[in-house]
Amino acid sequence: MFRLIKIIFNAFLIVLALIGFNAIGGQKYVEGAISGISNFIQGKAEERAKSIGDFSNLHEEFQIDNTINLLGYKAVLAEHKISGQKMCIVDSGKKPLLTQNDIKSSDLENKLQELVTKLKYQAISFQEIKITNRGSMNVYGQYVPYAKFEAKSNRFPISDLAGIVSSVKTSDGSEKLIISVSEKKKYSQLITDEFYKNVKES
Repeated sequence: MFRLIKIIFNAFLIVLALIGFNAIGGQKYVEGAISGISNFIQGKAEERAKSIGDFSNLHEEFQIDNTINLLGYKAVLAEHKISGQKMCIVDSGKKPLLTQNDIKSSDLENKLQELVTKLKYQAISFQEIKITNRGSMNVYGQYVPYAKFEAKSNRFPISDLAGIVSSVKTSDGSEKLIISVSEKKKYSQLITDEFYKNVKES
């Protein structure tokens, strides 16, 4: 009986503490702290992204999510906030993962599948890759070829994906792999073009 009273009393104290915490603006403090941490992480990602390019002219609908090492290469991950469409730039240095000639080649599907095999233990996994269209786009102030693809993935919440892949050589001689991907029904080349046309050399 005494144990039960103690439990009820402790629960009552916790409820009173929560009421008091909220009464003095505790909830706003927690929300502010979470927002501050999120902004700090995003700020750090944007700072590290400067080694790959100048993203300062991006429209506010885009945000730099993270910078990572992929197969030993540096990469920047970005997102279109409204649609969730993802953009990625992989700086492969002077050992290109794919060249512009690869992008234009008739064998690109096989080359992409080989690249995916290298990435199979990473966060990316595509299967059944199919090239559906080709075009050119502006990135780092250059017009470069791209290939639009469709694929299936078992590492994303949505399995049917669409996107583009491209490659650009910057003035320092490094090759950068350009990717944009989204749910198949929602992929937008306009979003891709809007993001990449505003990426400049740092």
